Amino acid sequence: MEMDLPSDRPHGAAPAVAPANAPDLASWSSAREALQDIGWLHEVQTETLDALAAEALLHRVPAGSVLLEQAETPVFAQFLLAGSIELLGIRNQVETLIELLLPVDLVIPAAVIGDRPYLMRARVYEEAHLLLIRAEAFREAIASDHAFCRAILGRQAAQFRRQVRMQKNLKLRSAEERVGCYLVALFGQSHTGIAVRLPLEKRLIASQLGMTRETFSRALAGMAKFGMLIRGDVLHIEDAAAARARFPLDPLIDGPEPIKPFQDRKA
Repeated sequence: MEMDLPSDRPHGAAPAVAPANAPDLASWSSAREALQDIGWLHEVQTETLDALAAEALLHRVPAGSVLLEQAETPVFAQFLLAGSIELLGIRNQVETLIELLLPVDLVIPAAVIGDRPYLMRARVYEEAHLLLIRAEAFREAIASDHAFCRAILGRQAAQFRRQVRMQKNLKLRSAEERVGCYLVALFGQSHTGIAVRLPLEKRLIASQLGMTRETFSRALAGMAKFGMLIRGDVLHIEDAAAARARFPLDPLIDGPEPIKPFQDRKA
């Protein structure tokens, strides 16, 4: 039996793509309505949300589009409402994946808050639905509304903690351990006999795990002796207990840093 990945899995060693049933841009008739639906902004004053909405717009961006480049100065604060975005480090035309953003993340908020150049490129992985707020208005709201400031700090803190988890994964585990723990995190509490589709292209997984595609492929081939077999882009769990015993997860590396979902709308 093959299953799709749930959307609430850890953001550390095993990132997931945005859920297929992510809200469509048509779900919101206005930027104000989208702001109201972001659960972690529910304590922000109505006046602040109204002021932000007056400086905002909704934007749909197709897969493969570059949202922003390294060294550019932010014009907008960008809220990812649906889809997914790659954050990429670039040097001498070589790209490496730093992080995959999912709803409801902010796109490189530190640069917007500090009015500083972006340190990464942002490219749309799956069609993205964004709420764009003029950067100056975003900074003014942070300065004037304590609840909004606290909400933004909370989102930035969650994204920072995900980065710490990923750095610990890279520096404290061997390549084999990184791949094994990634796969164990993917199948979670599933039992032997289940098949799980990899959530990303192999090149992206390899990049996020800090290895070449070739090293990643060799490590995948070696997982068979631990009860995990990869055929194409599908993970077949042949011995879940053996896999968990060889690659135990660490809650301080593999634990979740969840982004709160949208609040349920009131009828």
